[in-house]
Amino acid sequence: MEASQTSGTRRAAGRPKIGDLATSDVVVRLRTPEGRDEWLYCHSAVLAAGSKYFADRLSDDWPTCQILGSRYCVEVYCQELDLSSHVTALRLLYAAEPCSRFGVRGALGVLQAAVHLGCARIAAACVDYLESAPWDEADEEEILRTIPCLGPQYDCVLARLRPIDPAPVTSIFLSAFRHATSMHSAPELKSAAQEQLEYMLTEDDDAPLLVFDDDIVKSQVKDCVSGLLNRFGAFMSAILMKPKEAPLGRDDGGLQQELHSFVSDISWACQILSKLEMMKCVVVYWTGVSSDVVEAVDVVCVGIDCLKTILKVIEVSAKVLEAIAFGNIVLPTEKRYDAVNVWIGFAQRAKPLVEQPERDDEDGDAEAPKINLDNEVWQSLESAIVSIVLTLPSNNQADILSDWLLSKHAKYPDLTEAFEVWCYRSKVAKRRLSFLDHANRLS
Repeated sequence: MEASQTSGTRRAAGRPKIGDLATSDVVVRLRTPEGRDEWLYCHSAVLAAGSKYFADRLSDDWPTCQILGSRYCVEVYCQELDLSSHVTALRLLYAAEPCSRFGVRGALGVLQAAVHLGCARIAAACVDYLESAPWDEADEEEILRTIPCLGPQYDCVLARLRPIDPAPVTSIFLSAFRHATSMHSAPELKSAAQEQLEYMLTEDDDAPLLVFDDDIVKSQVKDCVSGLLNRFGAFMSAILMKPKEAPLGRDDGGLQQELHSFVSDISWACQILSKLEMMKCVVVYWTGVSSDVVEAVDVVCVGIDCLKTILKVIEVSAKVLEAIAFGNIVLPTEKRYDAVNVWIGFAQRAKPLVEQPERDDEDGDAEAPKINLDNEVWQSLESAIVSIVLTLPSNNQADILSDWLLSKHAKYPDLTEAFEVWCYRSKVAKRRLSFLDHANRLS
């Protein structure tokens, strides 16, 4: 044991050390354009063995300049910011195992210096570290600026940043979509799935992560949404049947929370489906159950605590009516008439509830909830209602406008535009359609 330790000590003692003036036979002079110099006393055998740059400079074929007696001087030019990395690379030539654990930025600097000096072993150690180390966003940007300039042999560092093949993206999207629309997924997983799916399809500075042109994929998305809507329908049926058998307890927050969860998921699904141009399944369903949705909300949601759920219902209805108003989804007259009637009444009752907390807060209730929808949602709902009303037959418009003018909540939605158009059309109708009477007499 003692003999082994003694042998190891001798080997360590016999290893050259950078900066050892007594044994050094080469001076490396690091120079920068700013005039900074760094002198390092080194050993030609170590330098030539670990660096192609120094192997070439110290060979007999390279003209050298002798200074300081018998020592050679090798000049290395580098930028000021790279000076410390070159010093580190030279020191690593003396290490038994090159250590590259200087953090991502430090490893990048040493890698550049190693490439400059032709230190293959040090460069490989830096690459291994960079491939395995965690990166933050700033590290990633620095890597993207640095690695492509070093040569294709170092592109392996960029593996985690390269675009992924379409097949895995589609698989991840469908799996995440199932979690996002499932009632059994953990809340954290569902929330993350919904957030990331929305990001994947967002058109910002970059193109969406995937584009759907596969009918099979769309079919699977539709199946997930249909499952969500069917579960919501069963939930509403259970609620609407209970009052006939046994009245619901008004203090039961579980049903309200479940209703809120369903409507939130449907609202999120609308955002995704609108990007995929697949809103029809939700629009047809929602317009068909509008009366049931309103009745279920009236049964379950009592008091100001349910305002979040009520506003989520408004949010979904705005998206549905907007799809109808833009002509993206074509529905029969009767369905448009029934849907717009239901949601005008619901919106008229919901708007005062939103404004109530603000009045309470002014009276000194510091704990009054401040819950509201984005003004754009209210405006889009109002605009959609006006557009749909104007697509209806004149008599249907008259019924809606009559109820609106008689309502104490005529302030919202503002159907003034629809009223003006209806008045104009009604007044000039006989004159504009007089050609029909003439054609009928001729026939």
